[in-house]
Amino acid sequence: MSIATAVEDAKAFMFDPDIETMPRAQLAALQLDRLKKTLAHAYAKVPAFRRKFDAAGVAPDDLRTLQDLARFPFTVKTDLRDNYPFGLFAVPREKVLRLHASSGTTGKPTVVGYTRGDLDTWSELMARSLASAGAEPGDIVHNGYGYGLFTGGLGAHYGAERLGCTVVPVSGGGTERQVTLMQDFAADILCATPSYALNIAEVAAGMGVDIRTLPLRFGVFGAEPWSEEMRRELEARLGIKAVDIYGLSEILGPGVACECHVAQDGLHGWEDHFLFEVVDPETLQPLPMGATGELVITTLTKEALPMIRYRTRDITRLTDEPCVCGRTHTRIMRVTGRTDDMLIIRGVNVYPSQVEAVLIGLPDLAPHYQLVLTRKDALDSITVEVELAADASCDEASRARKAGEVRHHIKSMIGVTCDIVIKSSGEVPRSQGKAIRVKDLRKIAS
Repeated sequence: MSIATAVEDAKAFMFDPDIETMPRAQLAALQLDRLKKTLAHAYAKVPAFRRKFDAAGVAPDDLRTLQDLARFPFTVKTDLRDNYPFGLFAVPREKVLRLHASSGTTGKPTVVGYTRGDLDTWSELMARSLASAGAEPGDIVHNGYGYGLFTGGLGAHYGAERLGCTVVPVSGGGTERQVTLMQDFAADILCATPSYALNIAEVAAGMGVDIRTLPLRFGVFGAEPWSEEMRRELEARLGIKAVDIYGLSEILGPGVACECHVAQDGLHGWEDHFLFEVVDPETLQPLPMGATGELVITTLTKEALPMIRYRTRDITRLTDEPCVCGRTHTRIMRVTGRTDDMLIIRGVNVYPSQVEAVLIGLPDLAPHYQLVLTRKDALDSITVEVELAADASCDEASRARKAGEVRHHIKSMIGVTCDIVIKSSGEVPRSQGKAIRVKDLRKIAS
């Protein structure tokens, strides 16, 4: 294959009008055909799915419309753990070319597998996502996502190569060296968690490097919830457009959906490969378009590990309003939190991302924080530890005033009363990957 042909093939991933602007009726017909095949495949090949379907009194042939999917049972993360390691695979293990797994910090890890076809699909959808985010063939992609069993690094890597980009597979850590490589290689695209991207910007400033003067144009950030306030902080510190990408290992990895760099307003979900629902997290009943609830995803083309109505625990809403970029796929609006991340503090529901949105909007604070949970006399309490900006006044009177200001804003915006600890620059632990926003000391205390 000539270089010219390779570049033309790569450009095909930048915007495919046959797929990304497909009329809704045609897209729904494609989804229905693929959904029928997926249900039949899962029922025939995975005993655990067959038992769940039988217990719910449904069979693949009962699906005649997309709306009929609501009759089928949900899949949850414990289903993967209960069938550890390969019990949910729908192909012989010898057909699985790659395995990824979660850390398993709260039990057995969740294991996911990919056939050759799955890997091709993943690469294609990551190429589509990166193109949506602004990447072009020939760009240098600085990949700061973690490699290994975590899906982020390899997902971004193979997608960028499929698009025709040059990949720097640096992973996380060694942040000073990362800054140097971004300078020396003239990176165009940064892929990382938003918290680690902030760490890179901070380290660069400490090295005397103004990262905003580099060729960097776009940042593709995901793997943890982040707010619009965080977006503005990232764009100001890095001199880029910050674009949100979404995915989870159980479904595919990164590349399930991605914002476009044109609007930066909701993630285009790749509906030719996934079916998206939003349900009430309490009643589990489907919610109408535009209502906020828990995102549920069904895979339409996965071979090794089909997922039927997988409860992601992510809180969001869907919109089918037209996007200025021209893509017609349903958009997943920014994930505001997870049902399993929600904190209930003295009767008030609190998501860490809500606290982040308040903190980043206040002057003289750095965008580094942790929420510390404690329990005393059967009552839960929350302490917000947040850093002063490097150039802010740090005498005790100034700290006390700032703590009072933060406490007031959190109370007025979220409705929860917090203790506030104002820390000096560098005292809040930095992220080398996914940020640890919550430190739960309640079990230790009990």
